[in-house]
Amino acid sequence: MERQSLFEKILSLLQGAAWALVVVGAFAFFISLYHLGLLIATFGGFIGSLAGFFFVIIFEIVQIQFEKLREIKKQTKLLEKLVEQNNSNTIV
Repeated sequence: MERQSLFEKILSLLQGAAWALVVVGAFAFFISLYHLGLLIATFGGFIGSLAGFFFVIIFEIVQIQFEKLREIKKQTKLLEKLVEQNNSNTIV
C-alpha cells in the first residue's frame, strides 16, 4: 500500500466533514420543518443535505484525479523501463 501525501489525508478528512454536513443539514432542516408536516419535513431534509452532497462530489472528483495521476506515473515508469530494455537489446 502506498503512502498518502498530506494533501490526500486532508482531503479524506474533508470528505468525512462533507458527509457530516450532509447528515447535520438534513437533520436540522427536517427537525425545523417537522411541525409543518412529514412530507414537507422530508423535502426540507433533502434540501438541507444538498450543500453537503455538493462538497462530497467535489472532494470525490479530486480524489479520483489523484488516483489517476498516481496510476499514470506508474505506467510512465513501466514504459520508460520497457523502452530502456528495448534500446539495450537492439544495440549491435
